[in-house]
Amino acid sequence: MFLLDAEAVHNVFINFGSFLGESEVTKNITSTLFNYKNKKLNQNISGMKFDNPIGLAAGFDYEASLTQILPSVGFGFQAVGTVTNMEYEGNTPPRMARLPKSKALLVNKGFKSSGANNITKRLGNLKFEYPVGVSIGRTNSLKLKTQKQSIEDIISAFKLFEKRKIKNAYYELNISCPNLKGNISFYPPKNLKELLVEFDKLKLKRPVYVKMPITESDKETLAMLKTISKHSPVGVIFGNLRKNRKGSMFDKNEIKKTTKGNFGGRPNYKRSNELIDLTYKHFKGRFIIVGCGGVFSATDAYEKIKRGASLIQLISGMVYEGPQLISEINKGLVELLKNDGYNKISQAVGAYHK
Repeated sequence: MFLLDAEAVHNVFINFGSFLGESEVTKNITSTLFNYKNKKLNQNISGMKFDNPIGLAAGFDYEASLTQILPSVGFGFQAVGTVTNMEYEGNTPPRMARLPKSKALLVNKGFKSSGANNITKRLGNLKFEYPVGVSIGRTNSLKLKTQKQSIEDIISAFKLFEKRKIKNAYYELNISCPNLKGNISFYPPKNLKELLVEFDKLKLKRPVYVKMPITESDKETLAMLKTISKHSPVGVIFGNLRKNRKGSMFDKNEIKKTTKGNFGGRPNYKRSNELIDLTYKHFKGRFIIVGCGGVFSATDAYEKIKRGASLIQLISGMVYEGPQLISEINKGLVELLKNDGYNKISQAVGAYHK
């Protein structure tokens, strides 16, 4: 598969997964092959029941095609999207590439989305076996020239999902895509506050998690977290793509050949962990933390959990290791809990700080 174009392979697997999810027979066969369950991995978070803490991050199923099959693969939850209010065909190809030696993915989709109207129609009559989150972000359009227009665009997408009564369990507010057009940023606390003030007016009953950047300093991140803590979101996700192309985590020859875009995968592992630590230390009682970045094994996931993450998201690990990785991680987590004397996964959350 790695001999073929990355985006073409991605599309083939999306279509195949969508097909498998259409029948109870194919779902049951998939579950027999892949799904692993253990009550030690169960959690109840923000009113949602999770069979296990491993979820698919936003950025893979951006057209919401896999909600019916992924529970059978072994995931405990997933985020669809990122969905934008208006349609956007994506940045100019190539939009995806692999860096196998670095265990990284180059991403330049730029919030490719068929738009909130189409996605809500696709999800409208579906029921979900596990918590499905909808990730929503600003449309990647130069028509949105101001902060106010960008906020209105985001709010409009949330209103449409609420109006059409989609049965998603939670939302993600994605403020951290590094590939957007225009000079709009929600990182400065003043701008972030303006967004969240309008966001609070929605009075959403479902929990909301903010998808955070990993590109900002500790000081800047804490300022953002302090701002968010004064508003309605219940949790944060660390984190999104990496811009910096320097560092020992990249193979030098691979990184020289890459085109425009930013990086997911193993190069984000360390910084994601640092930000989980930072958030748990300062906002332990305020935020649910979702760890995302460089998870390729049960040990990787457990490290984030012990630093303070209650849930884990991944994409790159599955791309490189295959769909059986999810059950391997969950089986490994049960063994790691046993070795540490824990009876359930929630006991391990933040263990390094206790």
